[in-house]
Amino acid sequence: MASSSGNSSGSTQLQNSGSEGDLQHLMDQRKRKRMQSNRESARRSRMRKQQHLDDLMGQVTQLRKENNQILTSTNITTQHLMNVEAENSVLKAQMEELSQRLESLTEILNYINSSNGVFETHEPNNTLLHHHQASASADHNSFINPWNLLYVNQPIMATADMLHQY
Repeated sequence: MASSSGNSSGSTQLQNSGSEGDLQHLMDQRKRKRMQSNRESARRSRMRKQQHLDDLMGQVTQLRKENNQILTSTNITTQHLMNVEAENSVLKAQMEELSQRLESLTEILNYINSSNGVFETHEPNNTLLHHHQASASADHNSFINPWNLLYVNQPIMATADMLHQY
């Protein structure tokens, strides 16, 4: 009996070591498979991160391009605004000068007309001059009052170039 039990325990040991070897081999194979799977997963993760980074860099490039276009457009619009403001300033100065000239000419005409006995009345689309008898003769009035000539109502011309000092 002792010999048979020795044989049976020896064969069990051989079977166990064969099973343990298979088990170890199976575990090593699973470990290699898992390591390979982890490497592949890490590689895919790095590729996704790289793709995301490339997408973000493309967005940065596109946004910078749009930003430069907006800045260029803003600069052009600002320059146009400055030009319009300068032109508006010139036109205001011209208007002020012409208003002052008109006021001066009106004062001169009123003074001359009142000293010659001529009074001016304005009606729509028509200016009528009413003469009152003055002590001087008509020839004398024409000589003294050159404003009665036809060329008095010549327009005063002014351009933006004339008023650049304003």
